[in-house]
Amino acid sequence: MLSLTAGMRASHACRIAALVLALAAVTAATTPARAQSKYPDHAVRVVVPFAAGGLADITARLVADKLSDKLGQRFFVENQPGPGGISAARAALSGVADGYTLAFFTNGTAISVALFNHLPFDPLTQFVPISAVGYFDCDFVTDVAGPYRNLGDFLKVARDKPGTLNLGSIVVGSTQNLTAQLFKSMSGTDIVIVPFRTTPDMVVALLRGDIQLGVDFYAPLKPTIEGGKALAVATSGPQRSPELPDVPTAQEAGVPNFDVRSWNSLYAPAGTPPAVIDTLNKALQEVLADPELKKRALDLGIDAKASTPAEINARMRADIDKWSKVIADAHIPKQ
Repeated sequence: MLSLTAGMRASHACRIAALVLALAAVTAATTPARAQSKYPDHAVRVVVPFAAGGLADITARLVADKLSDKLGQRFFVENQPGPGGISAARAALSGVADGYTLAFFTNGTAISVALFNHLPFDPLTQFVPISAVGYFDCDFVTDVAGPYRNLGDFLKVARDKPGTLNLGSIVVGSTQNLTAQLFKSMSGTDIVIVPFRTTPDMVVALLRGDIQLGVDFYAPLKPTIEGGKALAVATSGPQRSPELPDVPTAQEAGVPNFDVRSWNSLYAPAGTPPAVIDTLNKALQEVLADPELKKRALDLGIDAKASTPAEINARMRADIDKWSKVIADAHIPKQ
């Protein structure tokens, strides 16, 4: 009798154990699906490779605020400035690839791949694209009180008197500096490229006549242009900039095929679930079409616009090739 009772107890215990295992298996199979369907269910970190207050940082915060409203969880910006975006990339790769840490990449990321001999991260293999966030041009400016009223006037003198005119930009290897190098090459002029540490330094040099032309993004030049001290004579993109619709492109002004358009984008670490990428892309398509956001971005010279993941990935690859050639042609030492 005792043996029979013990056997029944053992059989019952086995059935309970089997039930527990079955429930565990079902839970394990459904948990990832539930986690993905609820994304995001807590705060999302957006790592920006620049200090607070700059153009990329302000753009990232505009988008993060709108994504927070759209998706119901906080998207917050974490600034990780440093050469080549290395610190930011490492921070973005330090966690789990689950969509809760994102990377804010820019045209500068493509330049870093071209400029560094041994960049310790690869945006093409260690990250996956989500969407573009916005596009923006560089602007060419002269001193309002100077002799050049348009880019054509500058180009004529530059060609008639080689080596006598100066074009200012910020630091060597920046998008602005490489835009100047490409302009020199494509315009067929012998002009001197003068790099400055900051935009205010360049503007001071422009207004005192040390340089005859300057190039930078619209946001840092806006106070000088609106203040009537600098004259925008050309923009760098293939079409006129929406913030300066009356200013011709460099192509219109006499440099055929000249095309520089910088960009910002969101990427995620490789291995992030496709459903998460899709959720973020769809959200960005909506928030970047928001009239309020578009107006605030345009005040900074940014054309807020989303893309497919494939489109921004193709742009990254094309710009790596483009800037690699410019760097080589300008004999800029790799880092």
